[in-house]
Amino acid sequence: VQLQASGGGLVQAGGSQRLSCAASGRTFSSYTMGWFRQAQGKEREFVAAISRSGYSTTCADSVKGRFTISRDNAKNTVYLQMNSLKPEDTAVYYCAADRAGYSDYVRNGDEYDYWGQGTLVTVSS
Repeated sequence: VQLQASGGGLVQAGGSQRLSCAASGRTFSSYTMGWFRQAQGKEREFVAAISRSGYSTTCADSVKGRFTISRDNAKNTVYLQMNSLKPEDTAVYYCAADRAGYSDYVRNGDEYDYWGQGTLVTVSS
């Protein structure tokens, strides 16, 4: 599967942004999907994940209550709605697809089989 992330850009602190990740192929609904981010000079970190059906989700404590992951299997797309953005949310955001089912390992980037190219989100103070 090929993943194409979009929606990044410059936003002021306190603002909102929605990222999208479009997947190619007809098997999108068979993948657990995740969002990760990497700030300059830092390691990649988990942001959020969603099960194949969309029924189960989880997110990092740092974004809980502010970010929401969702998916539309009919459109082969996963979304990350980001509200109340902070300067520390500035990073390149990556979507990823995991062929395995939703599990306790969804926060581990090594579990994912396919990665998008990333989209930069910059939050100004």
